[in-house]
Amino acid sequence: MAAKTLESLVVGEQRSKPNIARNAARHPVETLNFFGLEPDMTVLEILPALGWYTEILAPYLADQGRLYAAHFSPDGPMSYMPKVLKMFEDRMASQPEIFGKVTVRHINPPKEISVAPPGSADLALTFRNVHNWIMADQEQAYFAAFFQALKPGGVLGVVEHRARAGADMDSMHTSGYVTEAYVKEIAQRAGFVFEASSEINANPLDSADHPHGIWSLFPSLRSGDEDRYRPIGESDRMTLKFRKPVDSEAQ
Repeated sequence: MAAKTLESLVVGEQRSKPNIARNAARHPVETLNFFGLEPDMTVLEILPALGWYTEILAPYLADQGRLYAAHFSPDGPMSYMPKVLKMFEDRMASQPEIFGKVTVRHINPPKEISVAPPGSADLALTFRNVHNWIMADQEQAYFAAFFQALKPGGVLGVVEHRARAGADMDSMHTSGYVTEAYVKEIAQRAGFVFEASSEINANPLDSADHPHGIWSLFPSLRSGDEDRYRPIGESDRMTLKFRKPVDSEAQ
Protein backbone atom coordinates (compact mmCIF):
# COMPACT_ATOMS: atom_id res chain seq x y z
CA MET A 1 0.00 0.00 0.00
CA ALA A 2 1.12 3.56 -0.66
CA ALA A 3 2.33 5.84 2.14
CA LYS A 4 -0.32 6.06 4.84
CA THR A 5 -1.38 9.63 4.40
CA LEU A 6 -5.08 10.40 4.49
CA GLU A 7 -4.82 11.71 0.94
CA SER A 8 -3.52 8.35 -0.30
CA LEU A 9 -5.81 6.19 1.82
CA VAL A 10 -9.08 7.78 0.68
CA VAL A 11 -8.31 6.53 -2.86
CA GLY A 12 -6.38 3.43 -1.77
CA GLU A 13 -6.71 -0.15 -3.01
CA GLN A 14 -8.57 -1.13 0.17
CA ARG A 15 -11.55 1.00 -0.90
CA SER A 16 -14.24 0.13 -3.43
CA LYS A 17 -14.88 2.36 -6.44
CA PRO A 18 -18.40 3.28 -5.19
CA ASN A 19 -16.94 4.37 -1.83
CA ILE A 20 -14.22 6.42 -3.51
CA ALA A 21 -16.86 8.06 -5.69
CA ARG A 22 -18.55 9.43 -2.56
CA ASN A 23 -15.40 11.21 -1.37
CA ALA A 24 -16.56 14.30 -3.25
CA ALA A 25 -19.71 14.53 -1.12
CA ARG A 26 -18.22 13.41 2.19
CA HIS A 27 -14.83 15.20 2.18
CA PRO A 28 -13.08 12.63 4.39
CA VAL A 29 -9.61 14.22 4.41
CA GLU A 30 -10.91 17.66 5.35
CA THR A 31 -13.37 16.21 7.88
CA LEU A 32 -10.82 14.05 9.69
CA ASN A 33 -8.28 16.87 9.74
CA PHE A 34 -10.92 19.19 11.22
CA PHE A 35 -11.54 16.69 14.02
CA GLY A 36 -7.80 16.54 14.70
CA LEU A 37 -7.05 12.92 13.75
CA GLU A 38 -3.43 11.88 14.27
CA PRO A 39 -1.88 8.45 13.47
CA ASP A 40 -0.94 7.69 17.09
CA MET A 41 -4.43 8.25 18.54
CA THR A 42 -6.86 5.82 20.10
CA VAL A 43 -10.02 6.35 18.06
CA LEU A 44 -13.59 5.19 18.61
CA GLU A 45 -15.79 4.96 15.51
CA ILE A 46 -19.44 4.69 16.44
CA LEU A 47 -21.76 2.53 14.29
CA PRO A 48 -19.56 2.33 11.19
CA ALA A 49 -22.23 0.53 9.09
CA LEU A 50 -20.28 -1.31 6.36
CA GLY A 51 -17.05 0.54 7.06
CA TRP A 52 -16.93 3.53 4.71
CA TYR A 53 -14.76 5.48 7.15
CA THR A 54 -13.21 2.34 8.69
CA GLU A 55 -11.49 1.70 5.37
CA ILE A 56 -9.59 4.95 5.94
CA LEU A 57 -9.16 4.91 9.71
CA ALA A 58 -7.95 1.33 10.14
CA PRO A 59 -4.84 1.53 7.93
CA TYR A 60 -4.08 5.08 9.06
CA LEU A 61 -4.02 4.02 12.73
CA ALA A 62 -2.58 0.51 12.31
CA ASP A 63 1.07 1.28 13.01
CA GLN A 64 0.93 3.75 15.89
CA GLY A 65 -2.68 4.05 17.04
CA ARG A 66 -5.72 1.95 17.87
CA LEU A 67 -9.23 1.76 16.45
CA TYR A 68 -12.35 0.63 18.28
CA ALA A 69 -15.47 0.13 16.17
CA ALA A 70 -18.66 0.28 18.24
CA HIS A 71 -21.11 -1.61 16.05
CA PHE A 72 -24.59 -3.07 16.40
CA SER A 73 -25.12 -5.81 18.95
CA PRO A 74 -26.01 -9.35 17.87
CA ASP A 75 -28.89 -8.83 20.32
CA GLY A 76 -29.96 -5.52 18.79
CA PRO A 77 -33.71 -4.83 18.72
CA MET A 78 -34.00 -4.51 14.93
CA SER A 79 -33.68 -7.53 12.63
CA TYR A 80 -31.18 -5.81 10.32
CA MET A 81 -28.69 -5.10 13.10
CA PRO A 82 -27.00 -8.52 13.44
CA LYS A 83 -26.97 -8.82 9.64
CA VAL A 84 -25.13 -5.52 9.17
CA LEU A 85 -22.76 -6.41 12.03
CA LYS A 86 -21.93 -9.71 10.28
CA MET A 87 -21.31 -7.93 6.99
CA PHE A 88 -18.94 -5.53 8.74
CA GLU A 89 -17.11 -8.35 10.51
CA ASP A 90 -16.77 -10.23 7.21
CA ARG A 91 -15.35 -7.07 5.62
CA MET A 92 -12.78 -6.78 8.40
CA ALA A 93 -11.85 -10.46 8.05
CA SER A 94 -11.49 -10.21 4.27
CA GLN A 95 -8.30 -8.15 4.54
CA PRO A 96 -6.64 -8.96 7.88
CA GLU A 97 -3.46 -7.20 6.81
CA ILE A 98 -5.45 -3.93 6.80
CA PHE A 99 -8.27 -4.45 9.29
CA GLY A 100 -6.83 -7.10 11.59
CA LYS A 101 -6.13 -4.65 14.42
CA VAL A 102 -9.66 -3.21 14.56
CA THR A 103 -11.35 -4.01 17.88
CA VAL A 104 -15.08 -4.50 17.40
CA ARG A 105 -17.33 -3.66 20.35
CA HIS A 106 -21.14 -3.60 20.54
CA ILE A 107 -23.39 -0.73 21.51
CA ASN A 108 -26.99 -1.38 22.51
CA PRO A 109 -28.13 0.99 25.27
CA PRO A 110 -28.80 0.47 28.07
CA LYS A 111 -27.46 -3.11 28.05
CA GLU A 112 -24.21 -2.64 26.15
CA ILE A 113 -22.49 0.73 26.51
CA SER A 114 -18.83 -0.14 27.17
CA VAL A 115 -17.57 0.74 23.70
CA ALA A 116 -13.93 1.26 24.74
CA PRO A 117 -12.07 1.14 28.04
CA PRO A 118 -13.27 4.12 30.11
CA GLY A 119 -11.14 7.20 29.60
CA SER A 120 -9.06 5.60 26.82
CA ALA A 121 -10.05 7.30 23.55
CA ASP A 122 -8.52 10.47 22.18
CA LEU A 123 -11.17 10.87 19.51
CA ALA A 124 -14.72 9.54 19.05
CA LEU A 125 -16.39 9.85 15.64
CA THR A 126 -19.94 9.41 14.43
CA PHE A 127 -21.13 9.95 10.88
CA ARG A 128 -24.83 10.36 10.04
CA ASN A 129 -26.10 8.38 13.02
CA VAL A 130 -27.67 10.85 15.44
CA HIS A 131 -31.06 10.84 13.69
CA ASN A 132 -31.38 7.08 14.23
CA TRP A 133 -30.79 7.47 17.96
CA ILE A 134 -33.38 10.22 18.14
CA MET A 135 -35.91 7.98 16.39
CA ALA A 136 -35.22 5.33 19.04
CA ASP A 137 -35.28 7.89 21.91
CA GLN A 138 -31.75 6.81 22.85
CA GLU A 139 -29.66 9.83 21.87
CA GLN A 140 -28.69 10.69 25.44
CA ALA A 141 -27.58 7.15 26.24
CA TYR A 142 -25.32 7.10 23.19
CA PHE A 143 -23.64 10.41 23.96
CA ALA A 144 -23.14 9.33 27.57
CA ALA A 145 -21.31 6.22 26.31
CA PHE A 146 -18.95 8.34 24.21
CA PHE A 147 -18.29 10.66 27.11
CA GLN A 148 -17.32 7.68 29.28
CA ALA A 149 -14.97 6.27 26.63
CA LEU A 150 -13.08 9.52 25.96
CA LYS A 151 -10.10 10.77 27.89
CA PRO A 152 -10.44 14.12 29.65
CA GLY A 153 -9.65 16.56 26.87
CA GLY A 154 -10.72 14.07 24.20
CA VAL A 155 -12.73 15.11 21.15
CA LEU A 156 -16.12 14.02 19.85
CA GLY A 157 -16.65 14.62 16.12
CA VAL A 158 -20.19 14.58 14.74
CA VAL A 159 -21.37 14.70 11.13
CA GLU A 160 -25.17 14.72 10.79
CA HIS A 161 -27.93 15.61 8.33
CA ARG A 162 -28.87 19.22 9.09
CA ALA A 163 -32.45 20.35 9.57
CA ARG A 164 -33.54 23.92 9.16
CA ALA A 165 -33.13 25.95 12.32
CA GLY A 166 -36.24 25.69 14.44
CA ALA A 167 -37.41 22.30 13.15
CA ASP A 168 -39.48 20.54 15.80
CA MET A 169 -38.95 17.17 17.45
CA ASP A 170 -41.74 15.54 15.48
CA SER A 171 -39.92 16.26 12.23
CA MET A 172 -36.60 15.11 13.70
CA HIS A 173 -38.22 11.80 14.62
CA THR A 174 -39.33 11.18 11.04
CA SER A 175 -37.25 13.12 8.50
CA GLY A 176 -33.71 12.06 9.37
CA TYR A 177 -32.73 15.73 9.63
CA VAL A 178 -31.62 17.17 12.99
CA THR A 179 -31.04 20.76 14.04
CA GLU A 180 -27.57 21.87 15.05
CA ALA A 181 -29.07 23.30 18.22
CA TYR A 182 -30.44 19.92 19.29
CA VAL A 183 -27.16 18.06 18.63
CA LYS A 184 -25.38 20.66 20.75
CA GLU A 185 -28.00 20.24 23.47
CA ILE A 186 -27.57 16.45 23.56
CA ALA A 187 -23.79 16.75 23.72
CA GLN A 188 -23.85 19.39 26.43
CA ARG A 189 -26.24 17.33 28.55
CA ALA A 190 -23.71 14.49 28.38
CA GLY A 191 -20.97 16.81 29.64
CA PHE A 192 -19.30 17.90 26.39
CA VAL A 193 -18.28 21.46 25.58
CA PHE A 194 -18.91 22.70 22.04
CA GLU A 195 -15.66 23.76 20.41
CA ALA A 196 -16.09 24.44 16.68
CA SER A 197 -18.18 23.89 13.58
CA SER A 198 -17.28 23.61 9.91
CA GLU A 199 -19.15 23.89 6.63
CA ILE A 200 -16.98 21.17 5.05
CA ASN A 201 -20.02 18.95 4.49
CA ALA A 202 -22.57 21.64 3.70
CA ASN A 203 -24.76 21.30 0.60
CA PRO A 204 -26.69 24.48 -0.21
CA LEU A 205 -28.70 22.60 -2.85
CA ASP A 206 -30.46 20.59 -0.13
CA SER A 207 -33.55 22.33 1.24
CA ALA A 208 -34.00 19.65 3.94
CA ASP A 209 -37.67 19.55 2.98
CA HIS A 210 -38.54 16.38 1.05
CA PRO A 211 -41.47 13.93 1.13
CA HIS A 212 -39.30 11.10 2.43
CA GLY A 213 -36.79 13.21 4.36
CA ILE A 214 -33.13 12.33 3.82
CA TRP A 215 -34.22 9.14 2.07
CA SER A 216 -35.53 11.18 -0.85
CA LEU A 217 -31.92 11.99 -1.71
CA PHE A 218 -29.06 9.90 -3.08
CA PRO A 219 -28.37 7.06 -2.49
CA SER A 220 -31.88 6.01 -1.39
CA LEU A 221 -33.91 8.12 -3.89
CA ARG A 222 -37.02 6.78 -2.18
CA SER A 223 -39.33 9.37 -3.73
CA GLY A 224 -38.76 7.86 -7.15
CA ASP A 225 -38.21 11.23 -8.86
CA GLU A 226 -34.57 10.65 -9.75
CA ASP A 227 -34.37 13.57 -12.18
CA ARG A 228 -35.35 15.92 -9.37
CA TYR A 229 -33.38 14.49 -6.48
CA ARG A 230 -30.16 13.08 -7.91
CA PRO A 231 -28.84 16.52 -8.97
CA ILE A 232 -29.12 17.70 -5.36
CA GLY A 233 -26.52 15.16 -4.32
CA GLU A 234 -26.17 14.03 -0.72
CA SER A 235 -27.75 15.85 2.21
CA ASP A 236 -26.68 19.13 3.75
CA ARG A 237 -24.64 18.17 6.82
CA MET A 238 -23.36 19.82 9.95
CA THR A 239 -19.83 19.05 11.11
CA LEU A 240 -19.43 19.69 14.83
CA LYS A 241 -16.50 19.28 17.21
CA PHE A 242 -16.99 18.83 20.96
CA ARG A 243 -14.51 18.26 23.76
CA LYS A 244 -14.69 16.41 27.06
CA PRO A 245 -13.51 18.91 29.70
CA VAL A 246 -9.95 18.37 30.89
CA ASP A 247 -11.10 18.41 34.49
CA SER A 248 -13.56 15.54 33.90
CA GLU A 249 -12.85 12.35 35.77
CA ALA A 250 -12.27 9.25 33.64
CA GLN A 251 -15.32 7.13 34.43
